[in-house]
Amino acid sequence: MPMEATDVLIVVDVQNDFCPGGALPVADGHRVVPVINSMLAQFDNVVFTRDWHPFDHCSFDDEPQFVDGSWPEHCVEDTPGAEFHGDLRVGLAVPVISKGTDPDREAYSGFDETALRERFDAWGIRRVFVCGLATDYCVKHTALDAKKFGFDTTVIVDACRGVDNPKGSVDAALAEMRAAGIALKTSEDLDL
Repeated sequence: MPMEATDVLIVVDVQNDFCPGGALPVADGHRVVPVINSMLAQFDNVVFTRDWHPFDHCSFDDEPQFVDGSWPEHCVEDTPGAEFHGDLRVGLAVPVISKGTDPDREAYSGFDETALRERFDAWGIRRVFVCGLATDYCVKHTALDAKKFGFDTTVIVDACRGVDNPKGSVDAALAEMRAAGIALKTSEDLDL
């Protein structure tokens, strides 16, 4: 699968709060970093997404259940937890898409209330490759939206980790993406 100029890599939410020691850690979330770093130079187009929540975001719960709509406070804008993992190679000129900025709305997808689709249309993007955190939430929703908007979409599974709450939600997310026509590949499947 050789990379082309009309391909883009979307790196989803590899932020401190989603890594060990963060407010909402994904098991082994930090392990996606070296895989993602090894892929970055192979893409002409790369976009990073991030949760960038106001302090009073609707998903924050004083007694979080760690499921949709009931999360601990995380990735609050301009806090250390919202910063990208320190070892992730985020270039200064690479676009960063902030999502979840409306206090009254959850936004898992990088396309949700952002200009990401318009940016891809302007760039002439045809294929989208998605990786990052978390498989069963923001990765899944970003990939499903990319497919819905007509992009040939691939999720790079070894460059993702999931919340997996309830147990089995990662497998269910992978099955849902596969059923939607999204390819599930590993970084070794790419011609890097």
